[in-house]
Amino acid sequence: MNTPAKILVVDDTPRNVKLLADLLGVKGYAVMTAASGREALMKIDAAPPDLVLLDVVMPEMSGYEVCLTIRNNPATAMLPVVMVTALDPSVERVKGIEAGADDFLTKPINQSELLARVKSLLRVKELHDMVQLQAAQLTEWNQTLESRVQTQVGQLERLERLKRFFSPQLAELIVAGGADDPLKTHRRDVTVVFLDLRGFTAFAETAEPEEVMGVLREYHAAMGRLIMEHEGTLECFIGDGMMVIFNDPVPVPNPQERAVRMALAMRECIEELSGKWSKLGYELGFGVGIAQGYATIGAIGFEGRWDYGSIGTVCNLASRLCGEAKPGQILLPQRLLASIADLAEVEPIGELSMKGFQRAVVAYNVLGLKG
Repeated sequence: MNTPAKILVVDDTPRNVKLLADLLGVKGYAVMTAASGREALMKIDAAPPDLVLLDVVMPEMSGYEVCLTIRNNPATAMLPVVMVTALDPSVERVKGIEAGADDFLTKPINQSELLARVKSLLRVKELHDMVQLQAAQLTEWNQTLESRVQTQVGQLERLERLKRFFSPQLAELIVAGGADDPLKTHRRDVTVVFLDLRGFTAFAETAEPEEVMGVLREYHAAMGRLIMEHEGTLECFIGDGMMVIFNDPVPVPNPQERAVRMALAMRECIEELSGKWSKLGYELGFGVGIAQGYATIGAIGFEGRWDYGSIGTVCNLASRLCGEAKPGQILLPQRLLASIADLAEVEPIGELSMKGFQRAVVAYNVLGLKG
């Protein structure tokens, strides 16, 4: 239900006030009254009406003075004012226009004319209020948009900084804040890939530091690209050693298959790099270990320097298998064989006795994809 328009009738003659109030009230308008100019201004300040019917001749403060005061106030400058007078309309009209009146009515009041002028001015007032509201909404939307843009820019900046330390998936989860905290300690079934370069220690002892760093930059750039392509998370890297997790912090379908495909792509990439390195006298090979199982994952570190880490037998097994791998081998345990049997050709390596494992581990080398 629409709220009725509010009209203020100002006249020092009670009979005139009652007449106008009755006419307007019958038509559904909410009527306020004032017996003087000062009382009218007080009521306008307290509860601004939608239109003012203002008598010209009043003691203390004339209708013109009231109208000028209304116009000089920014809050009421656009408030419709209709001057009501029994004086010469041609003379009073000029004075009223100078004072800022919107329209004139001559006493005695013609009811039809009164209602028509009131309706017309209220329609203009309604359109003006609508424009003002839209302008305010537009200002608010602009401010909101600016705030959202600043927030998004800040998120992007934080995301770029976090990506220097974490995988894009983990960085985006931290910035978004909409998911469970990926750094909160939790357990998950993951596939872990451990890889490093064969012969790197000897190479680092004999080569110049600039040569070592150059090789590492090429190696990390190539491996990092493949990790991202296969949606793995780089848990850590130490020199030439790198550990990659699949299925955390972002769950992915077929983590074992992704791990094997990534390892094969890495081996192919290293073969290309090895040809370049060999020409420079760097004899470097490549080995990989893959394992699958539950790990405890979360934040590891201390105040001021936290990192994303995983702990568990699955991590140790992947690392030990990598250590046992000869150049070019991708080793995995029998437990993982069933999940990639339709994907890859493998060859048995036999039982491997590895540090930290009471029983020997039956291992297989991944030769390539089937078909």
